[in-house]
Amino acid sequence: MERRAQAAESRAAEAAGKDALENAIKAAELYMRAAEEAHGKTDATRFRRKCQEMIVYAERLKATLAGTADVVEQAITRSSSVVPTSTSILQLGSRLHGNEFPIWKEEPELGEFELLPGQDLFTDDTNFSLSANQAENFAAWVRPDKLFKLSEQNDRTACVDAMMQVSDHSNLTQDITTDCSVVASLSAAFKVLTGKNAVLSSILHPYDVANGRPRLSFSGKYVMKLNFNGCARKVVVDDRLPSSRTDRALFVVDRQNPYLLWPALLEKAYLKVRGGYDFPGSNSGTDLWVLIGWIPEQLFLQREDIDLDDIWERIQAAHKSGNVVITLGTGRVSAEEEEVMGLIGEHDYAVENLDTSDLGRRLLIKNPWCNAPSMTILGWSGSTSSNLNRPLNTGLSTAGNANDFNSASRLWVAFEDVAQHFEFMYLNWSPALFPCRQDHHFHWELPPKLYIASLTRNPQFSVISPSAGIIWVLLSRHFVDAELDIAREKRDSMTAATRQLGFMSISVFENGGNKLQTCGGEVYRGPYVDSHQTLARLVTRRGQPYTIVVDQHELPLPRYNFTMSLFSYSPLDVREASEGMSHFTEQIGSWTRRTAGGNSSCGTFFQNPQYSLSLKSSSPVSILLCADANDVHVHVDIIWGQGRRATALRVKDLVASSGEYRRGCAVANITMLDPGVYIVVCSTFEAGQLGHFSMRVASIVPTTVTPVPADGAGRLLTKIPHIYLPGDERFRMPVSVSWLTKASVLLHSSVLSQPGGKMQPPSSSQVVRVSVVHGWGPEQVTIAVSGENEFQDPTNTIYTPQFDIEPDRIQRGGLWILIESMGSHSAALAIDGEILSDSPVQIGDWESV
Repeated sequence: MERRAQAAESRAAEAAGKDALENAIKAAELYMRAAEEAHGKTDATRFRRKCQEMIVYAERLKATLAGTADVVEQAITRSSSVVPTSTSILQLGSRLHGNEFPIWKEEPELGEFELLPGQDLFTDDTNFSLSANQAENFAAWVRPDKLFKLSEQNDRTACVDAMMQVSDHSNLTQDITTDCSVVASLSAAFKVLTGKNAVLSSILHPYDVANGRPRLSFSGKYVMKLNFNGCARKVVVDDRLPSSRTDRALFVVDRQNPYLLWPALLEKAYLKVRGGYDFPGSNSGTDLWVLIGWIPEQLFLQREDIDLDDIWERIQAAHKSGNVVITLGTGRVSAEEEEVMGLIGEHDYAVENLDTSDLGRRLLIKNPWCNAPSMTILGWSGSTSSNLNRPLNTGLSTAGNANDFNSASRLWVAFEDVAQHFEFMYLNWSPALFPCRQDHHFHWELPPKLYIASLTRNPQFSVISPSAGIIWVLLSRHFVDAELDIAREKRDSMTAATRQLGFMSISVFENGGNKLQTCGGEVYRGPYVDSHQTLARLVTRRGQPYTIVVDQHELPLPRYNFTMSLFSYSPLDVREASEGMSHFTEQIGSWTRRTAGGNSSCGTFFQNPQYSLSLKSSSPVSILLCADANDVHVHVDIIWGQGRRATALRVKDLVASSGEYRRGCAVANITMLDPGVYIVVCSTFEAGQLGHFSMRVASIVPTTVTPVPADGAGRLLTKIPHIYLPGDERFRMPVSVSWLTKASVLLHSSVLSQPGGKMQPPSSSQVVRVSVVHGWGPEQVTIAVSGENEFQDPTNTIYTPQFDIEPDRIQRGGLWILIESMGSHSAALAIDGEILSDSPVQIGDWESV
């Protein structure tokens, strides 16, 4: 079956068009059948992975062909029990907060917005939730006629016309809505929405193309094309807005045109997607990605390595040409900054213009909150009222809003001051800057704690560009209902709400497009952000395979859907990263009070969990050890051992190790391991560190991994009496048994000082050897000895190999355990230990020899 699948895969790679698609589907089906018929779990996993790769490839082919969607869908449906597919992920993303947001397929017919005789106005049955403060001011959901009291206006026609105006003089504000980022986004993007780009024409329907403005819907129905959960989606709202029983506003208002309706409708559509008017807040980068579909980038202005010159160079020309929308976000703000500068903590601001002149680099910043403290020039360094607040000669018109530039909501601020007092800059870039785009939708079941420190269960993708140049990789996490529930539990601040939703990041490696096990050596390492999107900007080499890895920290839900969008100047080869090995074996273990032995300098090192690793033919081998706590430093040693428990760590027996103790996880890579049986020792740096771990052995041939029983497991333990060795001494103790017995001896030590019995650390110059001997004098025969007859440091546990005790031989010549010590005379060495045996052992008393 595998050969047939490989043949179909090969034909798919060589063919083009419909033939390639049919072969890709065939290969996916054959790999699925191979997985179902596989005898081993490893092969089944490998075939399922190949099946998913062929499904993804078929999806890409489908996107370039017409009339083939049904064929691909059939193949995908048959495999959906294995892993969610692109189609099922997008379909799942259509359901949110009890509403349906179908994938956008075509613009609505104009007839949807007409009101035929006898028809009622369209009413959306969505229940928009309100915050407690909003509910106190809420009166009713009302239509524009009643909201703006059109029947009482002298010039009703002019008022109706004003509802859908587009103007350079808008001044959008929020009042008691909680969505400062949304209003900041609409303010910053106003020119992009209504200017030469006229992005609004592709978003809001109905739209009057001839006059370049939205059109009033006679039916009260409006359709928005918003971008979220992997694609453009259809969002339907009616024209009712929340009216207030007080003078406070519950929706976005234009101070220059109080009748302006379309921004409030766009806000309503967005809040329908995010869960209601009590939505606890987002950031402007995410908002604009949803509202206009422009690529979000988040800059951390307080980072030490921030390059302000580079940022200014990037944004100045792009803003002038209408290819970037800029917003700002504050972090926590001191009382002084709030009082003197008028800044608000954890709040988003719009950037409406940029300027470079003899006054330096400046940004025109707008606070969208109508009741905010006044933004004044006080506290902004190097500026005065005459120069900082002076309007531009070009850009925003000052004819109709001369006072607006000097109002409390707008202020020209030096770029350097922005970098000092704001925490974030959000840049949303026009996707039209890139001629090529690919979207890849994937599902991620977050790994258990045992695997979080490694990357083995993280989504990983291989990317190859046929030409050198720039690639932007945007990772977008899909909205789900459960996240809104979590965010609403933390209403004390927007930051608290978003951070409860966890963090995610992108890392990029030059790893031949293969999967990685651990981090390190990244060519790009992105920040962990609490946003739903994060962007990696890469400069790539021609033909160089890169591995893109998705990572997370404290995401609270067990599973998520994502979309990875790649923007480039030439088509890319994107696929799931491949495994470098074909066979995998995993073991789950624990460091307990008995087995947390610490590093090799600890006397208890060989109490650490050990595993027997056997392979029948040579293979590269990679051993990954992961702890369930990221603050535990771990290490792996591979020792020659013939499957028996290791009792000594000698250089000549050490085959490989993971190097320095590493936080959370460690990996030992062996270029080629000869056939045989080895011992793998899994240790923490400090003895007594408790926890669970996973060990993953990867190879290209089958391997067998089994736990090695701990010393004494299933054996009798006979305690050896204490003995004190003051210096160069030899002591022996008789041993006897009733029948043939296998046994081994373990010794461990502490030090007792001569005067007063005070405990002290052992002297580094004191060494010990333990032997098991038959007979005495000329007849003496050594049957077991520790350390290959070498004296050893008594701070480590000293072992003898396993030996046989024969009753008949004891009767003829006797059997003794012999202890010899050499070195320091400053303190007595206290020795005790155990005999581990299959049968009962009788011992006598120590005697000096």
